[in-house]
Amino acid sequence: MSEEINVLPPREVMEFDVVIVGGGPAGLATAIRLRQRAIEAGRELSVCILEKGSEPGAHILSGAVMDPRALTELFPDWAERGAPLKQKVTRDEFLFLNETGSRSTPNALLPECFHNEGNYIVSLGEVTRWLAQQAEALEVAIFPGFPAAEVLYSEDGAVIGVATGDMGIEKNGQPGPAFERGMALHAKYTIFAEGSRGHLGRQLIARFQLDAGKDPQAYGIGIKELWQIDPAKHEPGLVVHAAGWPLDNDTYGGAFLYHAEGGKVSIGYVVGLDYKNPWLSPFEEFQRFKTHPDIRKHLEGGKRIGYGARAITAGGLMSLPRTVFPGGALVGCEAGYLNVSRIKGSHAAIKTGMLAADAAFDALVADRQHDELSAYPQAFETSWLHAELQQAKNFKQWFKKGQTVATLMTGIEQWLLPKLGIRNPPWTLRHSTPDHACLEPASKHAKINYPKPDGVLTFDRLSSVFLSSTNHAEDQPSHLTLKDASVPVRINLAEYAGPEARYCPAGVYEFVGSDGHEQLQINAQNCVHCKTCDIKDPTQNIVWVTPQGGGGPNYSGM
Repeated sequence: MSEEINVLPPREVMEFDVVIVGGGPAGLATAIRLRQRAIEAGRELSVCILEKGSEPGAHILSGAVMDPRALTELFPDWAERGAPLKQKVTRDEFLFLNETGSRSTPNALLPECFHNEGNYIVSLGEVTRWLAQQAEALEVAIFPGFPAAEVLYSEDGAVIGVATGDMGIEKNGQPGPAFERGMALHAKYTIFAEGSRGHLGRQLIARFQLDAGKDPQAYGIGIKELWQIDPAKHEPGLVVHAAGWPLDNDTYGGAFLYHAEGGKVSIGYVVGLDYKNPWLSPFEEFQRFKTHPDIRKHLEGGKRIGYGARAITAGGLMSLPRTVFPGGALVGCEAGYLNVSRIKGSHAAIKTGMLAADAAFDALVADRQHDELSAYPQAFETSWLHAELQQAKNFKQWFKKGQTVATLMTGIEQWLLPKLGIRNPPWTLRHSTPDHACLEPASKHAKINYPKPDGVLTFDRLSSVFLSSTNHAEDQPSHLTLKDASVPVRINLAEYAGPEARYCPAGVYEFVGSDGHEQLQINAQNCVHCKTCDIKDPTQNIVWVTPQGGGGPNYSGM
């Protein structure tokens, strides 16, 4: 008996000069710069942005202290335009924590990377919404709620655009009564700005071997809460960074606490995803961090009003892939331009978007299409951003040698050497082990028993996810896919004690059953799109794919 084969209808096609995947700072800066150049030259130029969130900014999560340098290049009059950069940094504080106390570093001894004079404490989501308004005023077409699900290629292998995901696919993978075929968006150039561990970006890196000869990319998970605090404790413009407790000396991580405008405090924790102990839970470490006397004093008497989590691309220059390929380019955190020593990436996202836009515009003026925009990486190599990342190239690698060595060498590279006129450290550290391969069997480590949340200062995952306003249509296939459904129990649970239940900050993964009848339950509805599972799964069996349109968190004020 022959099986019925579902033949999908052909996609409708829309044509643009440039299609941009991702409506964050990098994608929006790319679009804005393209339209600025076109208007200056009096040329027609069609630009569209696909954004998987329900609106621009819905999926944006960052600390954030923003360096306005790139924004000033994009819009010299950003203040007059009403950009939401209002709270200037007034004071920096850096703490090394032990279990009961701390020591602070005198400001004069802080390396350049921890100085924030001239920077602003912002909600990057609000900055993104503002950038989207500027883009739309320049006649950029923005399509929110439409994730790009597939890269489209020409017969000779060049990227010619992307396709949006089909809508109305039911849990069994078959088209339902509300089925709608995705659109094909063709472009002369396609720019990918999906953020850290982009679904399509990782495919492009593999297809075009963009990471050949590079160190494996390194990642962290950043977990953030937004608090409304006691007005008596609020110091607008205070920036606090912390390292040490509760992590051990061999685990990379650190924290931030920013006093924003309006009595709000952004507090967050970053854990490097190269950690070894499978019993470690970044979420629980963050909750424990807030109980430290020097941290809880900021929060006591306040109320938590927001929560989110996001992977951070932290490998720096040594892990930066080649950023161009026939028909397109990678910009922002899609490629990995974050300066991890400064904990800043928005200025790099905007700058690289502008550089890619200039290369694409010049190519279009020359009647080129679907070739490599080589002028983009060439311009990056002569930019102030490249010089900045050169200075920070060893930051993450030093932490693989422990916090003591890392603290000493960061001081030498970013405090002492610049005073001697040497901004590019004369040595380069490399690494060869990807983050997922760093996890060791559970039998090598003692189990970590975390305290129960008190519901006042510390919280559980589910109440946290509630604050992120995360939602996915329940009748769609899970966007968290397994290459082999037997691996989570057969390998991950047996050897690593089921680490996915701990590294996920949203309660997506849990092992149910007992006595040899365990199975992995995937609560995809909870997913905040942080991508940690896609990165840290020791067997690389979990693959994050785009859900149907508009799903995920809806961050407000983050």
